[in-house]
Amino acid sequence: MPHGSSYPVSRSSPDPARAVPSGRAAVPPGLRLLAAAVCFLLALGLTGLLFVWTDRGQWVDGLLLPRAERGGGYEQPGDLFGPATVVLRHFGRPTLLAALLGGVLVVGLLGRRLRAGVVGVGMVLCAVATAGAVKSALPRPDFAIEGSTTHNSFPSGHVAVATALVLAYLLVLPGWARRWLVVPGAAGVSVIGPATMIAGWHRFSDVLGGVLLSAALFCLAAAALTVRRGGAAPRPRATPVAGRAWRPFAEGVVGLIVLGGVVRVLLPGLAAALPWGPLVAILAAAGLTALAVGLAVFLVRSVEFTGPVDPPQRRAAHPGAVERLLATDSRTAGR
Repeated sequence: MPHGSSYPVSRSSPDPARAVPSGRAAVPPGLRLLAAAVCFLLALGLTGLLFVWTDRGQWVDGLLLPRAERGGGYEQPGDLFGPATVVLRHFGRPTLLAALLGGVLVVGLLGRRLRAGVVGVGMVLCAVATAGAVKSALPRPDFAIEGSTTHNSFPSGHVAVATALVLAYLLVLPGWARRWLVVPGAAGVSVIGPATMIAGWHRFSDVLGGVLLSAALFCLAAAALTVRRGGAAPRPRATPVAGRAWRPFAEGVVGLIVLGGVVRVLLPGLAAALPWGPLVAILAAAGLTALAVGLAVFLVRSVEFTGPVDPPQRRAAHPGAVERLLATDSRTAGR
């Protein structure tokens, strides 16, 4: 009679049901960032198409930032013209820009994100080169708009560099520290952008184009960093839709209020020193800048740009588990 047992030797218990991730959690961060980059590029192209290559857009640009009666330039006379030129002169210093770029590398090295720091520096340099190439290559049609010129200044290189510098620090900072950069970073860009308009260097569309260009380059750089060797970026946890929606909305409202207070403190006579056209352009540029920086922080909320992640290893069996299983089988078979 063959020895055997009617009892099963080993039977694996059914695995517990896994929670189905939400739609947002199922989208890889790299794909989400690439989609955002495409949206920013489309917005950049649409801004250039409407404000630069249509007569109505050139008219709106001139309405927001009219040319000065004396000299024929776009300088806005008043008490803010002097401070604006001082801000631009200091920001354009090579030593300051080199120090800010070096800070990106230092923060990346200290946080074990040196690769992200190198990509951030490359992103800033790419913003400079791209803005210069676009301004040189694209013509500005002459629609015989009163006060308009054929000199193309779209997009603004100063605003593109300022925005790219803020976004470069987002790549090297940990996730918990990025949101603390939104208000000071957006406030800094909101000072550089209006300064270029008050000094007569750029129009409103140029400032908006510089912000959109750097935002698109940031999304492309962040998407490239999420492709890691030997691993993938962590997937965000699934949370209720209501819990996802109210928090960024509340933070955005608070950030805009704080940004308005910062601009009011830095430029107390802004409303009294400018006519309504430049004032609307400055406020709109500040709000859109804060929106772009806040959206960048939201897009990388669940991604850490640290070094390569090792592939996940299978959990080793407990020592002696196999031996105990074989001994149980032999005792069962000998019955």
